[in-house]
Amino acid sequence: MIKLIDPDHPFYRPLWVRLLIVALCSAWTAVEFWNGAETWGMIFLAVSAYTACVLIIFFKPKIEVAEEIKTDDPA
Repeated sequence: MIKLIDPDHPFYRPLWVRLLIVALCSAWTAVEFWNGAETWGMIFLAVSAYTACVLIIFFKPKIEVAEEIKTDDPA
């Protein structure tokens, strides 16, 4: 299976990065619909739904990553 987004990549680890990506895709969807481009709006609606599912809803960090973050905490 082809992964369009690799959620295990360290770039996607911070929550704000994942939320920003989903927000930008959703904003571009709104721009396309606002301009009357229904076809592109539907394409970006699918992209927005995919990024939301992969990066927010079904996002599960690897166990090693979670333990590494926990051990780096000085508190």
